[in-house]
Amino acid sequence: MARKHYKPEKIVGMLRQAEVLHRQGMSMADAIRQLGISEVTFYRWRKEYGGMSGDQLCRAVSDLTLDKQILTEAARETCEPLTRPPVHRPCQRPARDLGTAGLSGAGTAPFDPAPYPARA
Repeated sequence: MARKHYKPEKIVGMLRQAEVLHRQGMSMADAIRQLGISEVTFYRWRKEYGGMSGDQLCRAVSDLTLDKQILTEAARETCEPLTRPPVHRPCQRPARDLGTAGLSGAGTAPFDPAPYPARA
């Protein structure tokens, strides 16, 4: 079943409607069922939006929108955009002879097989 996405204004209206139905004598479970949502969703919405009226909700949304616009403008003025590609710089380590890398004493004397007995 596809999930429905409700706007905050619609959620506040549904919470108020459930309260009205409950005051008229309907059980809370029946009122929630009549709205077409689950009890878990209703109580989660009531926890989040329960104390807000429509005007308070609109004011909260507009305050958050204004804060976002201010932060976006401030970030645009203080940060330089990342439009340039990164600069590749070659490694600055000195070159070394890779033929003797990791071998202790390598290259200092030729190999002498005499100390090793021959296998039969």
